[in-house]
Amino acid sequence: MTLEAKQVSFSIYDQRILHDVSIQIKEKQFVGLIGPNGSGKSTLLKNMYRLLKPESGKVVLNEQDILKQSSKAIAKNLAVVSQETPVLFDFTVHDLVSMGRTPHKKLLELDQEKDFQIVKDALRQTGISHLEKRSFSSLSGGEKKRVMVARALAQQAQVLILDEPTNHLDIQHQLQLMDLIQTLHLTVVAALHDLNIAAMYCDQIYVLQQGRIVCHGTPEEVLTPTVLQDVFGVFADIQTHPMTGKPYLTYVPEQFTKKFS
Repeated sequence: MTLEAKQVSFSIYDQRILHDVSIQIKEKQFVGLIGPNGSGKSTLLKNMYRLLKPESGKVVLNEQDILKQSSKAIAKNLAVVSQETPVLFDFTVHDLVSMGRTPHKKLLELDQEKDFQIVKDALRQTGISHLEKRSFSSLSGGEKKRVMVARALAQQAQVLILDEPTNHLDIQHQLQLMDLIQTLHLTVVAALHDLNIAAMYCDQIYVLQQGRIVCHGTPEEVLTPTVLQDVFGVFADIQTHPMTGKPYLTYVPEQFTKKFS
């Protein structure tokens, strides 16, 4: 299953946030969105999962305009883990994760044994089985993030949209979560702040700056000193990590770079 944004533009009042943005996520590909704060990453994702409606252009899920598909059809195929975790009522972790089964049910249909097992597996995969009976409001920010990922897993969608999935997580859980997402072999698009995480896990990376795609390609093609200087305003030493074979970035404060200029 594929997901694609085609020349998507979006404005808030009179301010253009996205300018004819096009990205393509092929089946079972892990695509990262990177860029400075305010570059449009979250806004683009919100257009892609229909929380916002493009001013022009369109988003295509499995070769069909997402605006022409029913909410239930989309929910069966596409799961979202957003930056925010808005929960209006204080559900238990188990109940919240179980909501991921809703798109697969008829009105008022009760959970079956299959549903219970899927929820149990999602809790185990995200390492939160021990939190099953806890109230969502009692959890830390990192625990809440893992609950929302577990709910997405219970949804069993083939396309996964992630907006800062490692936010609030410690290093161990960041890597565990990204390892898990990678092993699921889903079609994934994720907005990422940590460029080393993006380098390690993404097949393709799109770089956003002021609402425009300025470049895209493999991590090796995109994560260059020139791009980091031009887009992020930072100096970086980029090497190939001996264990992962992926690019690894070490940021260098400007005060040190002046010694060699």
